[in-house]
Amino acid sequence: MSGSDGAGPASPRARRPRAVLLVANTAAPYSRGLRVARSLADAGWDVEIAAVAGDRAPREERDGDVVTRRYVPSGPFRRWVGQPPAPRPPTKLLRALALSADKALKVALWPLHVRAWWRTLRRELPPADLYHAFGILTLPVALDLARDARRVGRRGLVVYDVIDAILDSNNYRNVPAPILERYRRMEAGWVRRVDAVVTVNEALADHCQRLWPFRERPAVLLNCQPRWTSPAERPDLIREAVRLPKERRIVLFLGKLGRQRGLEMAAEAVVRLRDAALVLLGASVNPQWDAALAAKSREPRFEGRHVVLPPVHPDDVRLWAASADASIIAVPANSLNQRLSTPNKFWESLAAGTPVVIGRELEVMRAIVEADGLGAVADPSDPDDLARALREVLEQPSADYAAMRERCLAVTRDRYSWETAVEPYLELVARLAARSGASAGGR
Repeated sequence: MSGSDGAGPASPRARRPRAVLLVANTAAPYSRGLRVARSLADAGWDVEIAAVAGDRAPREERDGDVVTRRYVPSGPFRRWVGQPPAPRPPTKLLRALALSADKALKVALWPLHVRAWWRTLRRELPPADLYHAFGILTLPVALDLARDARRVGRRGLVVYDVIDAILDSNNYRNVPAPILERYRRMEAGWVRRVDAVVTVNEALADHCQRLWPFRERPAVLLNCQPRWTSPAERPDLIREAVRLPKERRIVLFLGKLGRQRGLEMAAEAVVRLRDAALVLLGASVNPQWDAALAAKSREPRFEGRHVVLPPVHPDDVRLWAASADASIIAVPANSLNQRLSTPNKFWESLAAGTPVVIGRELEVMRAIVEADGLGAVADPSDPDDLARALREVLEQPSADYAAMRERCLAVTRDRYSWETAVEPYLELVARLAARSGASAGGR
């Protein structure tokens, strides 16, 4: 791959500032990244989403003016990103020593599993005026890339997007306290060097301000959806795809399928309803989950009432969500990250006009649902209570149910639209660019 941005000095593209959005997965696609990328492109930036090669995703693809390139991890750390493991030592003692060394390396070089991707980015990614770093796994390399970009005359701005409170999540639940504190110090050191911080909701902005009182409060960029005019007649894509009876109500789960997502409790709740099916629309985290979910769908108790569908493009999610009668987010709130979350699937469901059943300790989503009557709240660990909440939504009088759907559409159209949410972000980027001398007339 070339070390230039592919535009000659006299071309229109060369006069536009360049933004790189760093995503530590295949971005195939990554919906928040795609929305940010499209908004920056509309604001006059050349935009590249720099992601990780894998999962048979094409090395390069385009979405209008946005290009996504996927970089192949390289160098000595490749084995930590899905490459064949090192040879197994022949004795228990050597295996124990190798395991200890591996753990020590993961702590010393945290986050280890993305360093091979970072290495390729440093070598192959053309320099940019703006680096938008989605999550902690992209932040250190964004700072390195920005430093190098400034050396060759680019602006090298860095915006850190705190997409989740990752160090307060289940992923780090069993990390010893001294090691976790080391990670927090490292993150705080990186945050001191960025130009701005954004995050996904007000509660996480408050959390970041408590963690990093030396910085101004992060700007909030909600995960909400672009304004959408729903079809005059509700689509029925789900029933048509899986040939369910017209009278069977659809309870939808959107997003990644795996542990700690409440899938088991949701399935148990739905079979307690008179005639309903749980439809899981998303990609599983590994082949073992694929097999387990497929096996559940074949069980006599769940047959026709537990269905798995593959993920669809973010632009199409609302049509599929509108085909459901209710959406369920029964995630156990066993970490701060879960309690403060407002994931894409929440906004996608509401934007489709689909009421949501929310776990009662998911405090940010619960507050939104309760404030405007957009669904119901339940104990995610109790399938009976989840079933009760689903009945509260699905078995209310038809006029009341229609009014609830209309409230979901109205609140996302009038108050929680991407067009409204992205304005402070674009203003922030414009200020940073102006302060550093960048402009739409750029280079």
